[in-house]
Amino acid sequence: MVSRVRIAGVGMSRFSMPRRSENYDVLAVEAITAALTDSGVELADIDQAYAGYVYGDSTSGQNSLYQVGLPGVPVVNVNNNCSTGSTALWLARQAVESGAARCVLAFGFEQMRPGALGTVWDDRPSPFDRFTAALDTVPGSDPGAPLAARLFGGAGAAYAERYDTRPDLFARIAVKARLHAAANPNAVLRDPVTVEEVMAAPAVFGPLTRSQCCPPTCGAAAVLVCDAGFARERGLDARVGVVAQSMTTDRPVSFEGDPIDLVGADMTRRAAARVYEAAGIGPEDIPVVELHDCFTTNEVLTYEALGLTGEGTAERFVLDGENTYGGRVVTNPSGGLLSKGHPLGASGLAQCAELVWQLEGRAGDRQVEGARVGLQHNIGLGGACVVTLYQRED
Repeated sequence: MVSRVRIAGVGMSRFSMPRRSENYDVLAVEAITAALTDSGVELADIDQAYAGYVYGDSTSGQNSLYQVGLPGVPVVNVNNNCSTGSTALWLARQAVESGAARCVLAFGFEQMRPGALGTVWDDRPSPFDRFTAALDTVPGSDPGAPLAARLFGGAGAAYAERYDTRPDLFARIAVKARLHAAANPNAVLRDPVTVEEVMAAPAVFGPLTRSQCCPPTCGAAAVLVCDAGFARERGLDARVGVVAQSMTTDRPVSFEGDPIDLVGADMTRRAAARVYEAAGIGPEDIPVVELHDCFTTNEVLTYEALGLTGEGTAERFVLDGENTYGGRVVTNPSGGLLSKGHPLGASGLAQCAELVWQLEGRAGDRQVEGARVGLQHNIGLGGACVVTLYQRED
């Protein structure tokens, strides 16, 4: 399948812990400049820009872009929780595919504070009230634990009970994440850990320990999207195209008592099915995936929701090493959110950057040999899920 929408260039900053980070606009400049340099496109050539961030004042996108230049084009600020970066990319792709624009910049950034995510506005209804109400019906829920850990830890506990999995299943995901991140100079956590160390870390909720939760992270990433004609006219190396993309939100089933659907499994299944159908490519054809591993439990759940392995078979998939180099599909070669880090507004675009590098053969020691197709999965509770399929077109 030949795509009209091409990735002209990608870039990202090095991710870091909050106390060691530059301000958000400095991070954004680094990522945008890297993407422009990677593409050979000038800022004056873009028609639109979509800026993703979760924690920041209105028009922070303009403030960031203005540090690079003032192109005078529409700048749209995007906030869709942890799927913000992919939502910006989804909007950029739509603009190009529809013919409304020929070259669009999608960029995302986050300047996070230390500690668990919390509510900023406590004088109005929370967008998570529906989720909290559903979670309170789950046995063993602890209102004192961070909400995200309760949601994803509860989903992991439900999966473990349903399929009688071994206690160290989820810890093995954290070990793999560190092994992959060791080859990624942009990652936050690059030192190896053992299963025993992960399980001995302080408990958070359910099967989750602290080592199984993504760290608060600051960083930025940027992607330039263009149509095939634009790339051809300017002699750009835009071999990687977006061949299919889908965004879904919650249906009633998310709140009907299954903790796994409460954290987005139903959204993921539907988005993935639409992408596979549109592209004519199935999960068995995909050698590399960047998926939303905000917690180790969610990576395991997502293997099945994306169809990478059958329902109830994720434990064997992990134990057999089918999720890493030498296995059937390399999941999160970047180290994922668990080890690369999770600056909310940038994460989806950093996933895109990693897959572009993989498909162009530029991933260095992380390279998945011969990869020509890559799948991206980015989810935000509240909720939205974006699944994107990329293909190299020589």
